[in-house]
Amino acid sequence: MIIDSHNHPFYGHMNVEKTLQNMEKCHIDRTWMLTLETPADETWPGYYSSSSGNEFAAMPFANCLHYVEKAPEKFVLGYAPDPRRPYALSRLEAAIEMYGVRICGEIMLRMTYDNPDAISMFRFCGKRGLPVIVEVNYGIDAVGSHAQPGYWYGGGIEAFERMVRQCPDTIFLGHGPGFWSHISGDDLYQKHSYPSGDVLPGGKVTEMMRTYDNLYCDLSARSGYNALTRTPAFGKEFLLEFQDRVLYGRDDWDNRLQEFLNGSGLSQEVIHKIYAGNSLKLVPL
Repeated sequence: MIIDSHNHPFYGHMNVEKTLQNMEKCHIDRTWMLTLETPADETWPGYYSSSSGNEFAAMPFANCLHYVEKAPEKFVLGYAPDPRRPYALSRLEAAIEMYGVRICGEIMLRMTYDNPDAISMFRFCGKRGLPVIVEVNYGIDAVGSHAQPGYWYGGGIEAFERMVRQCPDTIFLGHGPGFWSHISGDDLYQKHSYPSGDVLPGGKVTEMMRTYDNLYCDLSARSGYNALTRTPAFGKEFLLEFQDRVLYGRDDWDNRLQEFLNGSGLSQEVIHKIYAGNSLKLVPL
């Protein structure tokens, strides 16, 4: 079984039918469908070309719900309101009770993630058993779809760590260029969204993974793939050490991460954990 633990409805000009065809082609059994309720003045405009164009959300909850209603056996429902907006916690609770939301994600906001309103919502997620997916992005360069100058999210790795530490009963999935650039113990995260070159010892991601049991890794997107393949031998060691807390995901429609994993030489037991076991541990069928 393969579970894509990070994707979005109508993303990249897809629809339900095209998404299902792509999943079949890539041997994916289920996909977590996540919202993106980043406010309009904080969102890269390109997201609207592949969404409903909703005024308040590039990828609103209604789009995720549409996918799940069309193919409930294929999609798992995610939702993450902006915790700074009125009644965000009540909206999330209602979505859990009324529609069966299983994941809080994706959070991608221009605030520090230890914002008191965010902490309250994340602690609520811990009580309700919802894993939380957040993107960290320094917005340094113009490489990639939304890593444009000024499009920073999360407030950096220090704010991310404070969030994880303040919510010990909540499972967080680290994601995005500003998270994965800290796989290496260098300062390239200050210069590039997707650093290249050998991974050096002392990376903050490894340090945090060894410190916080409630921190998991979302391998999706270019950022996760780049982190694992900068030094493939290190990527394999990282996956082995944290095999119980890394989740396969795409945040796109390509198959390059599968190709890397299948050619990594990891045992089938470890591969199963990454592809599905860890996802099912957090969100059982």
